[in-house]
Amino acid sequence: MSERALWQLSACELAEEIAAKRVSAEEAVTANVERMRARNGAINAVVDDLGDAAIDEARQLDARMAATGAPVGPLHGVPVTIKENVDQKGRATPNGVAAFKDIIAPDDAPVVKNLKKAGAIVIGRTNTPEFSFRATTDNELHGRTFNPWADWASPGGSSGGASAAVMSGMGALAHGNDIGGSLRFPSAATGATTVKPGLGRVPAYNPSAKAERGLLAQIMSVQGVIAREVRDVRAGLKALIAYDPHDPWMVPMPFEGPVEQGPLRVAVTRDTFEFDLHPAVEEAIMKAADCLADAGYEIVEIDPPLVRECGEIGYRALMGEVHALMGSDIDKYGSDTIKRIFEDYFSLFAPFEGTELLAAMAKRAHFTREWLVFMQDYPLVLTPFLTGPVFGWNRDAEGVDGAMEVLGKAHYSFAMNFMGLPAGNIAAGFHDGLPIGVQIVGRRFREDMVLDACEAVEAGVGVMAHKLFARGD
Repeated sequence: MSERALWQLSACELAEEIAAKRVSAEEAVTANVERMRARNGAINAVVDDLGDAAIDEARQLDARMAATGAPVGPLHGVPVTIKENVDQKGRATPNGVAAFKDIIAPDDAPVVKNLKKAGAIVIGRTNTPEFSFRATTDNELHGRTFNPWADWASPGGSSGGASAAVMSGMGALAHGNDIGGSLRFPSAATGATTVKPGLGRVPAYNPSAKAERGLLAQIMSVQGVIAREVRDVRAGLKALIAYDPHDPWMVPMPFEGPVEQGPLRVAVTRDTFEFDLHPAVEEAIMKAADCLADAGYEIVEIDPPLVRECGEIGYRALMGEVHALMGSDIDKYGSDTIKRIFEDYFSLFAPFEGTELLAAMAKRAHFTREWLVFMQDYPLVLTPFLTGPVFGWNRDAEGVDGAMEVLGKAHYSFAMNFMGLPAGNIAAGFHDGLPIGVQIVGRRFREDMVLDACEAVEAGVGVMAHKLFARGD
């Protein structure tokens, strides 16, 4: 067994050790719970400690494995966290809003059920900003989540609690979700890795919900995982895609697609439109391209179509839906901070209304069609994720200029949600002591190809968590 502490082991390493009976589920979960209780006071990533129940559940899994001789699933005994905007039976689903703290889930959401079916054990629930709609993680209900690399830096959002937890050793796998970058912002900010699944891949449904979400929220928002290593993201996504009939958008199909012949072509772009590309981000993109070339991919510098237009129209359409369907709740239940932030969002991305909104939604087909045609020749696309390094923790609340720096240049993020394409984020460099993430986009239902490419980058750059743990925090 590795000489590293159990809480430092990856999800796949823990699953392998437990399956081989070198480590018990109780030992693995206890180590992560103890780490959570030792470290969370400084990070504030986990806002609902389920450690005691998790250790009891681990004992039960150990007894079951002793009786049957086999693990219950591929994640048997692996400690995980769940973002607090998704239902877990008997726990609150406040979505970062103090007024919603008494909403108690009557049942598990499909993603929670699927992780448990695979043998994972939930040790805690992680922080999210109000309404899960910031690129950082802070709220009046639970307070601010800190980036484990540096206190001044944002941990990303809205799944900032998830990324900060997993990168601090509080669970080997973290659930999160993404409507405009909420898996990828935190991964980029903390050096974690993720793949935002495409539309229809992972079932999404909250039993506590009193009404259906808007159509754009339904097709742009996806459930996923954040991890320290790419292979853990693969293992987590394989567990999450188990079919559930509560999500009418879900398409039940195998995780792996057909093997592509010949070297895969990767389109590489450094285009950031009228915005400056920070030298550290450009360096990270080219480092990732070199790693892919070393792994046998064919690298072609070419700009993909209509990113600027797709990102802007897609987010203005989403803001139109948010304004129409969520505006009254934001005004009634939101803090003064989140109200000001939404005013800035609406200023930057003027919400479409009425027939303009319908026309913008219709353009989704045009953008997606152009990308699918482009991806016939370039199955993978390597892009910047953000134009610059990670921002300060409260930058998006510092007026229109702050919101512009954080979200106003995130077209590569928004566009992938609007088109429903899978998009991974993997660290490929450093700046000022913090990781720099890049984005790899794949064809529909080819999360497996995105993961393959992310693994190639990880092999050349290294696992960021190993560097973080080496500091001894």
